[in-house]
Amino acid sequence: MGIASRRTFLEQLVGASAVVALRPTVSPAMPVPPVRLDESYWIDLKRQFTFPDQQIPMNSANMSPGPRTVVEAVTRATREVDADVSYQNRAQFDKIRETTRERTAQLLGVTADEIALVRNASEANNIVVAGLELRASDEVVLVDQNHPTNNVAWDVRAARFGFTVKRVSFPTPPGSVAEVIETMTAALTERTRVLAFTDVSANTGLLMPTAEICRAARARGIYVHVDGAQTFGALRRNLRELGCDSYTASGQKWILGPREIGILYLRAERIGALWPSVIGVGWGATATTVTRGARKFETMGQRNDATVAGLAAALDLHEQVGPARVEARIRDLGSRLYDGLRGNGFELVTPQPAALRHGVIIAKADDPTARRWHQRLYAGHHVIGSPTGGLRLSPNLCNTLADIDRAVQSLVAVRKEPG
Repeated sequence: MGIASRRTFLEQLVGASAVVALRPTVSPAMPVPPVRLDESYWIDLKRQFTFPDQQIPMNSANMSPGPRTVVEAVTRATREVDADVSYQNRAQFDKIRETTRERTAQLLGVTADEIALVRNASEANNIVVAGLELRASDEVVLVDQNHPTNNVAWDVRAARFGFTVKRVSFPTPPGSVAEVIETMTAALTERTRVLAFTDVSANTGLLMPTAEICRAARARGIYVHVDGAQTFGALRRNLRELGCDSYTASGQKWILGPREIGILYLRAERIGALWPSVIGVGWGATATTVTRGARKFETMGQRNDATVAGLAAALDLHEQVGPARVEARIRDLGSRLYDGLRGNGFELVTPQPAALRHGVIIAKADDPTARRWHQRLYAGHHVIGSPTGGLRLSPNLCNTLADIDRAVQSLVAVRKEPG
């Protein structure tokens, strides 16, 4: 295959997808399709995944299976590079990267210059933690439900530089949105320089009133960092309206992308306030980088460019289904799961108010019990969950309503088994 042919081939990886037929049909004479589609649509969509029919993956809070188009995009791009490792051939990925960056920015309501494509949310969180200038007199406020990369990572840096880390705790579960907002804002002091929390907690399923919290913190001049690993691809998020200074996400979770691709958003006015931890080829020859915007956080050496092609394919599917439909579907699946577990006598860690939860649902169980249920669900019922914060199930577009019902009944059966 010549260079010109390869260029055409790789460009087709951006915006090209075998699932175009899954886009709800609209013509000038037809009404706009409803946000909630018939279940047959979602059954058809499930066929785009390659896992066995008997398996029920419900662990999107950690990792989702990739749809066939994403798997194929990564595989084809990998083969393309291995067939020709020349600079000339690999330069084609520059266009794919920039196109994917622009599409990601559009999805999040920001500009391409505010987006860095990194390797995962863990790396993105640590860029923020390590990059902000903090003095010993400063205070960082966290939520105790944060992921370790937005939690203990701050402790490690504080041990070196001497600033104070303070954690906010909520009742499990909290009773209302107002209670969450009041608890968060009450923790802020004159010393607070950073507020860092998780949009949706992977440990409890708590959906934070993020916009209200951001508004209160920024009114005090506080830098607000939001870990969006559990909302990117699951909830529509306009980061400009949300009001955070930085936001992070991973590709392998709700957006149904490949592993080892992550998102770092930095509000344009804040990019200069963060120091990069890694300087590599592409930065330039002086302390002032030649890169533009948040791209300065991408100069980290050789990358697996095929994952960017995979993210592009994931964005294809997300756009074809429609972000509003994706959000409504995940909410419906989460609600059916929550109601099914509650109706069968399970106590839930996840809050009851619909405004405080979305797709991460956790049944209360001590650690040994959660691990036993988790193992038996997989071994005996082919249900993939996680023993995180209890027994966690987090359904996605790869699931049907029948999957939800089967998962509930499987957990009921597992609960009855002797320890």
